[in-house]
Amino acid sequence: MLINLVSIHPSPSPQSIPLACAFLKAYALKSTATITLIDFFSGQDAVACAAKLSEPLPEAVGFSMYVWNRDLICLIAAELRQNHPSVMLFCGGPEVTADPESVISSGIFDFVIVGEGEAPFLSFCHAVTSGGNYFEIPGILRTGSAVLQPPAPVADLDSIPSPYLSKTIDIHANPGILWQLSRGCSFTCDFCFDSRGVHGVRYFSLERLKSELQFFAANEVSQIFVLDSTFNLDPKRAKKILRMIKKSAPDIHFHFEVRNEFIDREMAALFAEIACSLQIGLQSSDREVLRLVGRTFNKADFSAKVGMLNDSGAVFGFDLIYGLPGDTLAGFCRSIDYALSLYPNHLDIFPLAVLPGTRLASRGTTLKMEWNRHPPYIVTETESFNKTDMAAAAGLATACDVFYTRGKAVAWFNAIVLVLGLKPSAFMQKFADWLVTQRGHATKESDFSEDDIWNVQHLFLRELFESKKNRRYLPLVLDLAHYHHLYAATLLAPFRQSNNDRQLPPDICSCRFTLYPATHIAHFIYDIDELLDCGEPQILWMYEHLKPSGSQAVLYRNGGGVCTESLAPPYLLLLEQIRDTVDRDYLSHTGLSREEAHQFLAFAVQEEIIEFIEVSKEVAFQ
Repeated sequence: MLINLVSIHPSPSPQSIPLACAFLKAYALKSTATITLIDFFSGQDAVACAAKLSEPLPEAVGFSMYVWNRDLICLIAAELRQNHPSVMLFCGGPEVTADPESVISSGIFDFVIVGEGEAPFLSFCHAVTSGGNYFEIPGILRTGSAVLQPPAPVADLDSIPSPYLSKTIDIHANPGILWQLSRGCSFTCDFCFDSRGVHGVRYFSLERLKSELQFFAANEVSQIFVLDSTFNLDPKRAKKILRMIKKSAPDIHFHFEVRNEFIDREMAALFAEIACSLQIGLQSSDREVLRLVGRTFNKADFSAKVGMLNDSGAVFGFDLIYGLPGDTLAGFCRSIDYALSLYPNHLDIFPLAVLPGTRLASRGTTLKMEWNRHPPYIVTETESFNKTDMAAAAGLATACDVFYTRGKAVAWFNAIVLVLGLKPSAFMQKFADWLVTQRGHATKESDFSEDDIWNVQHLFLRELFESKKNRRYLPLVLDLAHYHHLYAATLLAPFRQSNNDRQLPPDICSCRFTLYPATHIAHFIYDIDELLDCGEPQILWMYEHLKPSGSQAVLYRNGGGVCTESLAPPYLLLLEQIRDTVDRDYLSHTGLSREEAHQFLAFAVQEEIIEFIEVSKEVAFQ
């Protein structure tokens, strides 16, 4: 019996891993069914997807349903139903578990799986391969059935084979992976579905996680997105895992969702010792607004815990939500001001979604909220946050995405708003208004390339500092913004294996070179070493004590970090000519002797600033 399990991802990305379907397949290896995993992406043609699923024609097709893919799944399933009525169609996942009656009432699916799917799916495989029926299986709701017998959650998570260790997922097919360390949530946020149904958290064993971690490292996985709702809920366990990562997988970058209240100095230091970024759900800085959605907030404690992360050097960001009940546009701006004052590396801002099955969905009308009852269930207005305010908040969200998060502005943003005498939200409102004049009202963060980001930052800063009072600070501001733009570009550049282990000839000047993708050459108005020695930027102090003497530097990757090397003009010109010319005398116009060039090129090769290509057949430098 052939069963296709379908995952539809928002877009191709390191997170496009069919983990839910892979768990089902791994658990159902005990059955005789042949199970195939198939991936699609939002925006694909439903007819084409249905055609692919029918070649060869399976006995059953199952879909993993989320908010973002519900509509496309229904279109694909309807196409299959019309052309291949004998194929059994079913679906499961968070969207189904939250709203099973709505999904089954569409009439497209033979049944849905509610809750954790491994045990019901295995029972279904056993039933249909043995000629039995699946009507009474706990967790399965059929069309026309009025009663759902809920499935028992898997008590021992280790009884589910690892999709990675069992080779159910091809670990080399994607640049990243999803990693589940636990299931469930102990919190009861009214806007979230994670804790509905089964309250509390169950864990995969540390022994299993260690085996998976060693497997990831051996297979050179580059980044891992940890799916736990709260990675550090159990601080002792979290610290053990962080130490395991440091020992077994130091070259992998991890993404964690954490709660600030469980952070201490030891944990902050452990986060800083590995390659990782943390996401913290702030949502709002208004205690009363958070109380209305089942959350508590202690601003002093939150600030103190985030201070520990800053002191350690850990990378972190915040989530904010606009349109929460009881919130206002002014209150949302205060949340932006508070969030950015804490120096997050990124700020992710979303409109409130009233998801089916959540407490907020049952209370929303009482709270005088209006929202779209179709995915993605976005709030359109509340009693205190009207449609005009929602649009303004969306503009602020785009401004923060473009200027701060994509613009890698964390190191200098607060220094800029301080010298301008602006609150962060007022700065972002000015930028949002400026974007409208430059790009129109429909501008989205996704419209900007990385080069676009720097260009709009540069242009906006020039305009913002054009007044007589502030014009004097502009060179400093542009140097800071330019440096950190290049720093991020260097850090995020694609890795390429070095060719510099080949034997170089005695006369290295007879070789041809190219710059590594991570190498960036820059000219600054101020001495870049003096700027960096100042530590946290203070524009007024820097303006009074530093002189615009000019400097040149090369930024390049060294191991897991970024090096900044100041260079005298002749050496920088040599690098620029390597970058810009082919089969040409690199020494031309530099004023360097062959011996000086030889020594510098040898250094640049060793540091992996430049890459050796080949020895020229003729001596390149005369």
